[in-house]
Amino acid sequence: MLSFFPGLKPEDLPEGQAWAVERVTLSTHNGTHLDAPWHYHPTMNRGERSWTIDEVPLDWCFQPGVKLDFRHLPDGYVATAADVEAELKRIGHDLQPLNIVLVNTAAGAKFGQADYVSSGCGMGYEATMYLLERGVRVTGTDGWSWDAPFVHTARRYGETGDASLIWEGHKASRHIGYSHIEKLHNLDQLPSTGFTVSCFPVKIERASAGWTRAVAIID
Repeated sequence: MLSFFPGLKPEDLPEGQAWAVERVTLSTHNGTHLDAPWHYHPTMNRGERSWTIDEVPLDWCFQPGVKLDFRHLPDGYVATAADVEAELKRIGHDLQPLNIVLVNTAAGAKFGQADYVSSGCGMGYEATMYLLERGVRVTGTDGWSWDAPFVHTARRYGETGDASLIWEGHKASRHIGYSHIEKLHNLDQLPSTGFTVSCFPVKIERASAGWTRAVAIID
């Protein structure tokens, strides 16, 4: 502060104090963030250039929310379209275009613990496409990834040699472009419906993701 105001002395300031400031070096995928389609694949919508985070439509990011409770599913399980359909039936909700669908997994309770990254179920290709084909364009999870934790996928890949199992939920964006939020918290405190999600991303030029202060606004 003194360098901005020639002649200023520390004792001239209230209690001799200036200001606090931080410098941050951080991946765009650290903390709660919104992924852009560019993160998943160079193309989306079966051939269109994928959008970067500064191109994601803002109206995607402020919409009615729906919570799917998948906490009972085991770690590493890959949720299917049937799982999504059954949960929507249980909560009595018909998906609407641009609904923001949040998946409450077992990972939420492990946040901050050593096994957080390997915890929770993931959303497979068919489950993701089930949502996207009904107009959903933003999804979210309290897990480390939208897909099943890598340690479980690596085991299945080792057993089968099937590379299509790797990142299958993310790669659905090749067919219908979408964004998802990872590393959410407090999903267990939300109702199944009756809330609005605000998840506007930080606008980082040409980036594959942007941090977001995701907020659920209860009706």
